[in-house]
Amino acid sequence: MGERVTAAPVTGRLAPSPTGRMHLGNAYAALAAWLGARAAGGRVLLRIEDIDAPRVVKDADRWIMDDLTWLGLDWDGDAVYQSQRLDAYEEALRRLREMTWDGDVLGGDPTRCGEGSVAHPLIYPCFCSRADIRAASAPNEGDGFLIYPGTCRRLPESERRERIARGNRHSWRIAVPDANAPESERVMRFDDRVFGPQRFDLPRQLGDVVVRRSDGLFAYQLAVSVDDMAMGVTQIVRGRDLLRSTAIQLYVRRCLGAANTPEFAHLPLIDAADGRRMAKRLNSLDLGAMRERGDDPRAVVGYCAWLLRLVAKPRPMTPQELLPLFSWDALAADPADRVVDADTLLN
Repeated sequence: MGERVTAAPVTGRLAPSPTGRMHLGNAYAALAAWLGARAAGGRVLLRIEDIDAPRVVKDADRWIMDDLTWLGLDWDGDAVYQSQRLDAYEEALRRLREMTWDGDVLGGDPTRCGEGSVAHPLIYPCFCSRADIRAASAPNEGDGFLIYPGTCRRLPESERRERIARGNRHSWRIAVPDANAPESERVMRFDDRVFGPQRFDLPRQLGDVVVRRSDGLFAYQLAVSVDDMAMGVTQIVRGRDLLRSTAIQLYVRRCLGAANTPEFAHLPLIDAADGRRMAKRLNSLDLGAMRERGDDPRAVVGYCAWLLRLVAKPRPMTPQELLPLFSWDALAADPADRVVDADTLLN
């Protein structure tokens, strides 16, 4: 079962990845996150998610902070860099490695995910390649998400040690409850401000996910769970493509003993006119290019406000002007993905 949101002051976060210049979709999500926290009188924290070092672009963190400032979006305190928090992720992984599950159901107090139980470790090495997983898995209906089939889940400990000693490449996965576990243990529930009540059956819809990659890097699902707990984040705003990730992050938080669950708001996605999803790799309405052209940041903010259904039509506005207009209700009433009309934005 999901934990209840407390009445604590709102702490939101902006969590960009420094893999390139911000685009319109990033601005839209950042504005929503900023408004969600500021309209409630809360704090906004900035976290630079640079944990995936091979994808980090030099100086992109500075570009992002400059772009946020250009848009009129501020934050409280200094930026937190994931690359400077590796010890925290290592400690979380150590704690998870000390936990076990009892074969069918995570044993003991479910909030501790079977700590002190017997038999199988909660975190285990996985020697499967992506090709192995694709060959053994059926895509999840609707979105093509591959559920790990559990090939390495019950390998004998002696075989695990032998393969690691031989230098076999491996990632580390966290075991979710088995499909025959009680619903209270295997199903994660949460209420989303935009998409309403959500229910994810962990073994059937997610499977055992990677918490440390085979290249040694900590996985997104572990890092953001640890960070949100440590930073006291109480409101998380991001795209609807991360609804499934929210379920596994709630599970990781439960395993780590989190006392509370944040409020969630997942946003409709933004597509370019050609039907492709906005992405940095496509240079989709790049904020750097907009700034070089001399575009008005208020026009960008106003267009994003229209995408959030806070105004009836796009018009130049500042984030501060939007604060009294902010509500999740209009967005929840129209949660379909958006298509960007560049002519409307730029003219």
